[in-house]
Amino acid sequence: MTAEYKPPERHHVEANPTGKRLAILALGALGVVYGDIGTSPLYALREVFSEKYGITPTPEHVLGVLSLVFWALVLVITVKYIVFILRADNRGEGGILAMLALILQKEPGKRSNRFLVIAIGLMGAALLYGDGMITPAISVLSAMEGLTVVSDAFEPAVVPLSAVILVGLFVAQKFGTARVGAFFGPITLLWFAVLAILGTLSLLKHPGVLAAVNPLYALRFFQDVGAAGFFIMGAVVLVVTGGEALYADMGHFGKRPIRVAWLTIALPALLLNYFGQGALLLTDPTAIENPFFLLAPRALLYPMVALATMATVIASQAMISGAFSITQQCIQLGYSPRMTITHTSAKEFGQIYIPEINSALAVGCLLMVFGFRSSEALGAAYGIAVTGTFVLSTILYSIIALRRWHWPLWKVLAFLLVFGVIDVVLFSASASKFIHGGWVPVVVAIAIFTMMTTWKRGRLILTERMQDISLPMETFLADIGDHPKTRVPGTAVFMTSEIQGTPVVLLHHLKHNKVLHETVILMSIRTADVPETQRHERVSIEALGHGFFRVIGTYGFMEGPDVKEILQRCRDAGIAARPLDTSYYLGREQLIPRSGPWKKGAMSMNIFRKKLFAVMSRNARSATQYFQLPPNRVVELGTQIEF
Repeated sequence: MTAEYKPPERHHVEANPTGKRLAILALGALGVVYGDIGTSPLYALREVFSEKYGITPTPEHVLGVLSLVFWALVLVITVKYIVFILRADNRGEGGILAMLALILQKEPGKRSNRFLVIAIGLMGAALLYGDGMITPAISVLSAMEGLTVVSDAFEPAVVPLSAVILVGLFVAQKFGTARVGAFFGPITLLWFAVLAILGTLSLLKHPGVLAAVNPLYALRFFQDVGAAGFFIMGAVVLVVTGGEALYADMGHFGKRPIRVAWLTIALPALLLNYFGQGALLLTDPTAIENPFFLLAPRALLYPMVALATMATVIASQAMISGAFSITQQCIQLGYSPRMTITHTSAKEFGQIYIPEINSALAVGCLLMVFGFRSSEALGAAYGIAVTGTFVLSTILYSIIALRRWHWPLWKVLAFLLVFGVIDVVLFSASASKFIHGGWVPVVVAIAIFTMMTTWKRGRLILTERMQDISLPMETFLADIGDHPKTRVPGTAVFMTSEIQGTPVVLLHHLKHNKVLHETVILMSIRTADVPETQRHERVSIEALGHGFFRVIGTYGFMEGPDVKEILQRCRDAGIAARPLDTSYYLGREQLIPRSGPWKKGAMSMNIFRKKLFAVMSRNARSATQYFQLPPNRVVELGTQIEF
């Protein structure tokens, strides 16, 4: 007798936690969500006053820059993300792909409009991969550069040490964050406490810098430096990098803990530290060589470097985990080939490891470290990906507000006018650094966007091609009734992406083996435009006659398909599907690209993208591994297809 299979439960955070539970979730959010933005004080102010912009840390310039920093954190992070963007949750989940799915759920609109919305969402996701390569590199480099404050003798060791730390970080990914995750919150809390303390001690010596909260100082700064002020905004944007993590990680902690952590700890600590660095520069302009570490007493520099290293590793971990999450969503939504997805925690659903993405990010980060060799040089490459995501998220949010929430047009336009202008200014200023390294994340994003759209288009073309060589199910079953085939004991599961027609793999099986199992299940997996589906909605079963059943499993884009669960539901419905008597049949296509459409009027794409699709298809993880099918029960049947 077969034991009943019970699929794992995914635990959700409550909508409105209070008391101790709220504190625990806020502490967790502090460690995961704010690691990136929390390490920006290591390099942001130093980058603003670097030689490339031609401004010196005079009192007027310091107050002007601090005013820009203050209002960037208030308007972009506090108002736009904390107040507005966090409202756009897709059943509790966030992130630009969740926002895209939210739009596509309702009122899809014209084909051209739908394509444009999808392109915006995919480009936003692609930009995050570019950001995912730069964040670990610039964060760890800036932490290691603290050693040069102690002694110039450490300068040759900065790049090798950074590389060693990054290698260790990526190697550790396969062990998961379940064990070390508990330390993220307390360490980040200590980090923010140190930021606040060092900033406050410096502020007490020069409290006059607090006047920079007046936006007039920012206006006077622009009047004083002229056109250079526009380019300096490309450096000021470094103080808000990591802001997109607030929305992307909403599903792990919930809105309220994220807001509480920002308003009570992260924002005050960041402002105190930035203003403290400003006060130091008013006292000693030469401190611009590394204002963050020079805030600390010399005796504490080694502990500060150690703490900064831990903080940057945590910030990097959050970005790497975010890349894993985005990839899982892309796979489920059909924009990426199957990859190896390993769940590293039995309790935390979102903790996954994807070795292919981990290796790509590791190589990218190391190339960044050895190519740019300093956080100052790498700062030129930083910002375009982040601000590009800012612009695209503002556009998608406006579409949601107009289509789903039915905001009046004037309100949507007001939102676009205020935050769209801010985002475009920041993006344009960052884009001015394109030739100095900003091209790197742009090239990465374009390459990933091309692969995502190629995979989606290629699958549609392949589906159309497979439907053409298939048979209507009614015709096939009628033939089975008129010309009975030899039936053998057991159950055959034919995995197919189509929910109509006869799977080609079934036709090939019958053609070569001349027999059918007593029970035949045509199993398809679909992905819904929601993070996850209710258990009672996941499996639909249709009896087709002659021992044939069409079974459709529907899962959300944050879930992995569970074939064991689907078969358990089949058994519950009275279908014979004992594990030891069940065989799985999979199709394996060898694709032969050809120029032009495979027939007149059919979908097509250029030959380069067809060849790219064929390469991606060959290197995709096999369905046996992805669906965790028992290898000794799987039969693969190959076929050559021109497309």
